[in-house]
Amino acid sequence: MNATQPIKIAILAMGGEGGGVLADWIVDLGEHNGYIAQTTSVPGVAQRTGATIYYVELYPEARAKADGGKPVLALMPLPGDVDLVLASELMEAGRAVQRGLVTQDRTTLIASTHRVYSIAEKSAMGDGRVDSQQLVNHANKAAKRFIRFDMAQAAEQAGSVISAVLFGALAGSGVLPFSRAQFEATVERGGVGVKPSLKAFGGAFEWVQSGSEADAPTAALPARAAPAPKDPQVRALVERVQREFPEFAHFLLLEGVRRLIDYQDVAYAGIYLDRMAKVHALQLNDGGRLVESTARHLALWMSYEDTARVAALKTRSTRFERVRSESSAKADQVVAINEYMHPRLQEICETLPGGIGRWLMNSGVPRRIVERMTQKGRVVQTSSVHGYLLLRCVAAAARWRRSTTRFAEENRFIEQWLERIAQTAAINPALALEIAECQRLVKGYSDTHVRGLRNYELVMGAAQRAGSALAPATLRELRDAALADEHGNKLRDVLARYALA
Repeated sequence: MNATQPIKIAILAMGGEGGGVLADWIVDLGEHNGYIAQTTSVPGVAQRTGATIYYVELYPEARAKADGGKPVLALMPLPGDVDLVLASELMEAGRAVQRGLVTQDRTTLIASTHRVYSIAEKSAMGDGRVDSQQLVNHANKAAKRFIRFDMAQAAEQAGSVISAVLFGALAGSGVLPFSRAQFEATVERGGVGVKPSLKAFGGAFEWVQSGSEADAPTAALPARAAPAPKDPQVRALVERVQREFPEFAHFLLLEGVRRLIDYQDVAYAGIYLDRMAKVHALQLNDGGRLVESTARHLALWMSYEDTARVAALKTRSTRFERVRSESSAKADQVVAINEYMHPRLQEICETLPGGIGRWLMNSGVPRRIVERMTQKGRVVQTSSVHGYLLLRCVAAAARWRRSTTRFAEENRFIEQWLERIAQTAAINPALALEIAECQRLVKGYSDTHVRGLRNYELVMGAAQRAGSALAPATLRELRDAALADEHGNKLRDVLARYALA
């Protein structure tokens, strides 16, 4: 660092991660140890759920007096002019690199390697996640020194927050001219959550001081024990998987069985195995790739997300526990969970028993009344008794799911998909595998499901017109185009290019 310049520190954090607390700690640390300090905050982009850049500059008070005045400190970081960047999450570290705040000749980058996925990543039709290893590689090349480990896990183990871990890693790095005791005294002056904060601080400090600046090697996963369910019907399904199917497919098939029992019942999981038995009977010499792909995607399709499924997932005890854990709420704090719900008439009709649903969809006055009532969305607080019971009533609709129009429609698509896989496998096994993978286009609920199903039908229509002469790579390109653009524009371009529109 330049002796005539302030120490320049940028902190990138999302809401609730203590970025402001960390900035205040650094300011307090400087001011109690002979430095003039200034901090500002710059709101970040909405896609990062409240991401903010906090900027701190520290200037020695003695030097300021010797210069005969107060230093003029900057209000925001500039590319190529930052000594230290602290990032509470890996994508925030990548954004700092992208903005030019991290430079190889100057910047020490301290970041957590855990990920909090952005809205764009989570809402993508396909796998929209950014490759974490690529982020690490780019950051490593850009920084003078890159200190990284899973700080979210370290904070959880210490019962603290990630800001305390970042503060400990900062102390351990030795970049700032302060001792460990001075850092710890800063935490103690805060007066809130001192004990867990110091525990998290100490763990991070020792980790960096030991020279382990990168992630620890992941321990080998233990071998999976064979399930031993107590229920005789479930046990019969497990035994059937172990008896009738090759070992390489056991894990996926058992996960499919577990998912479908949870989704509907044991009989429904039995239908899943009946369908998979037909795929296995094709006896292809492809290393089991078609069986594995179909096992995965069939289980996902058979557990499609309708309103009953969504309501059941939103009212599970494990979800309440996860939200409380992720919000770092204390035992005596009340956590309120608000759900925004905007069901369309079609979704309501699909949730009702088939006869009632069809009547409502084709009715006059009743249909208009329901449409008027659902024109605007409403907020339901699932953490309240009324909101919880309301969604539990919706979840109870799963008992007549098999009689709904939605079930009949999904079942028809599934049977057509399986038949197309079987017919194609006899001629072109590689193309059959690509057809199986096309189930990835059908996902989500409401408008997301409608768009995905529309793209699926476009792709399958093109495959049917082209027949077995269609190259597997072409079908893969069509699928990737559909996943890249939910509105179908890229897919239509590719269809036109291959004269398959």
